[in-house]
Amino acid sequence: MADNWILMVTARTPTNIAVIKYWGKRDEKLILPVNDSISVTLDPEHLCTTTTVAVSPSFDKDRIWLNGEEISLSSGRFQSCLREIRARAGDVEDETKGIKVSRKDWEQLHVHIASYNNFPTAAGLASSAAGLACLVYSLAKLMNVNEDNSRLSGIARQGSGSACRSLYGGFVKWIMGKDEDGGDSIAVQIADEKHWDELVIIIAVVSSRQKETSSTSGMRDTVETSLLLQHRAKEVVPKRIIKMEEAIKNRDFESFAHLTCADSNQFHAVCLDTHPPIFYMNDTSHRIISIVEKWNRSKGTPQVNF
Repeated sequence: MADNWILMVTARTPTNIAVIKYWGKRDEKLILPVNDSISVTLDPEHLCTTTTVAVSPSFDKDRIWLNGEEISLSSGRFQSCLREIRARAGDVEDETKGIKVSRKDWEQLHVHIASYNNFPTAAGLASSAAGLACLVYSLAKLMNVNEDNSRLSGIARQGSGSACRSLYGGFVKWIMGKDEDGGDSIAVQIADEKHWDELVIIIAVVSSRQKETSSTSGMRDTVETSLLLQHRAKEVVPKRIIKMEEAIKNRDFESFAHLTCADSNQFHAVCLDTHPPIFYMNDTSHRIISIVEKWNRSKGTPQVNF
């Protein structure tokens, strides 16, 4: 086979905002959470990652570019996703180009990945979730992986926990699972993107700077030091998950708003209960929350939530 051919796939994946938060891992390597979580997938027209993956015999190594700048692919998370997708690769044939790739060929072929976020990276908008979900989805299409989104979500999870939820639109639940190998820790769709058309999400960018504490190191510190996290994972979240699923299915905004705000507040409380404490909000964030609370109180019923 000639070595001047190239195959490419481009995919676009939205980011997601958790309304019942994921915070804390019970297994760092496999990225297994201490509790279930539920998120809303944002409109890809507004906030998304676009990724193009290419394969060619002329590529001498795997490479990745993020927002035009080459970054290292050596991290265990990238390597886990690449390994899992390659292990599931199928035969690919493009008769028009005279290209035929067998399953075993994928172990020798290298990929080039170009990924672009249309929103600030590491500013709190789950850029890694959209990025890893898009990476896994585009590689799966390129390598003809015959798995549904639920199975792919288990691979994306190993790159970034929240990434498993970005493989679906609408409302998504990440099931924490119980298996030690993480086989049952996957994402499922609760309701699709057309289910609750009236729901509008406003992103107020109060700072586009990178977070001072990364989610990865922050979660690790919380798991090791916060007593509140243990109570939250065991006693609080399981009940909230049931109530949130009902609120979404019934399009019950009052319940949805109360649960979302309460869980957001508890997430930040858990961060404060961490040693050293983690601060993800600034003065502008606090003012917005105050305005939301005053607005809702003045109307007697929730108009908006945070």
